Amino acid sequence: MNDYTFGNYLYALRSRAGLSQSELAAELGVTNKAVSKWEVGRAKPGVEMIRKLAALFQVSVDELLKKRTGEHEVEITKIVITGGPCAGKSTAMSWVQNAFTQMGYTVLFVPETATELITGGVAPWTCGTNGDYQKCQLQLQLAKERVFEQAAKTMDTAKVLIVCDRGALDNKAYMDTLEFAQALEFLGTNEITLRDNYDAVFHLVTAAKGAEAFYTTANNAARTETAEEAAALDDKLIAAWTGHPHLRVIDNASGFEDKMKRLIAEISSFLGEPEPFEIERKFLIEYPDVKWLASMPNCRRVEIIQTYLKSAPEEEVRIRQRGSDGHYVYFQTTKRRVSDVKRIEIERRLSESEYLRLLMNADTSRRQIRKDRYCLTYENQYFEIDVYPFWDDRAIAEIELSDEHAEIRFPKQIKVIKEVTDDDAYKNASLAKK
Repeated sequence: MNDYTFGNYLYALRSRAGLSQSELAAELGVTNKAVSKWEVGRAKPGVEMIRKLAALFQVSVDELLKKRTGEHEVEITKIVITGGPCAGKSTAMSWVQNAFTQMGYTVLFVPETATELITGGVAPWTCGTNGDYQKCQLQLQLAKERVFEQAAKTMDTAKVLIVCDRGALDNKAYMDTLEFAQALEFLGTNEITLRDNYDAVFHLVTAAKGAEAFYTTANNAARTETAEEAAALDDKLIAAWTGHPHLRVIDNASGFEDKMKRLIAEISSFLGEPEPFEIERKFLIEYPDVKWLASMPNCRRVEIIQTYLKSAPEEEVRIRQRGSDGHYVYFQTTKRRVSDVKRIEIERRLSESEYLRLLMNADTSRRQIRKDRYCLTYENQYFEIDVYPFWDDRAIAEIELSDEHAEIRFPKQIKVIKEVTDDDAYKNASLAKK
């Protein structure tokens, strides 16, 4: 057992909450020396004190007890591999299995729910209505994911990668607006929660777009679409997932084997293998036509409030509220610069209570950044266009890349003024300075 595991964890919780050892001791009714001993591994709190700590930091008692006793904690990442019909998902699963098992991951696959139901006799044409079928599929999809997540937590392994063969938002592409709204009400959820429940989404473009000679329905009994229908459905699926903070589109610009290699490279980059690098390019653009953006089926507006926290000089730590229409998710991001376009970035999901607590550790020398972000998929690229309330003549467009030399193709409606990737004046951290 590592005597420092619990102490390091307690120190992290206390630091994120913005409490000194004295303040934590006062909250718990113990001495400063007791807190100090816990953090350096010389002593550990009793069960009753564990309950107080769990309540104070809004974490589970089980989690704290595991840290105190040195029990193993599994790192779980859940991703979606989606795409239009005949995009290569089945082959992709084998590539993912081989690649990430070699990297030390235990890889679990949530099978495609639509194929299971349709081949079992439950289909849009056998249920009362398409809406009835979609409710069944969504309910089963989410139930399966919960089972896989529950199982993953029990496994004697360091890292688990849960790969969903399609995710819940795929269903949106098969429903009209009313059917989707009724499905959300049936599930008691909202689109933001449903979409951002996954850590990352990787879309494989159908062979019907760019590799038409290879499009076939022969390898999937549940596939009935023509090539034209497949291409249209591919567009709808990309639009359904647009707005997710980590969406990547892998097209058919090169051979199929290279397509699989690009998928593995994109997943590796997201997981931080071998290191959690972010390659990002940033451009100053003329103020965009927001009406045009809002009218695009492959564009989603996201409201963002970003707050910078007190941090070490070499790091940038921020927390972010992200969503729309009163539905939000929360993240903490820590960045460390490696080069002009490359940074080490570590991101974790926060509960609302964790987010609110971390706000108490805000860097008051900087203002909160509020912005509308328009997430736009264009020619299989994923742009994030940030519109700030204090600018009426310009905005910022960003794109994350797996290769810093990749070609970037802007829509003609976006007028680039200049690249500002390495210009500190246009970084959010600089814009936040009072």
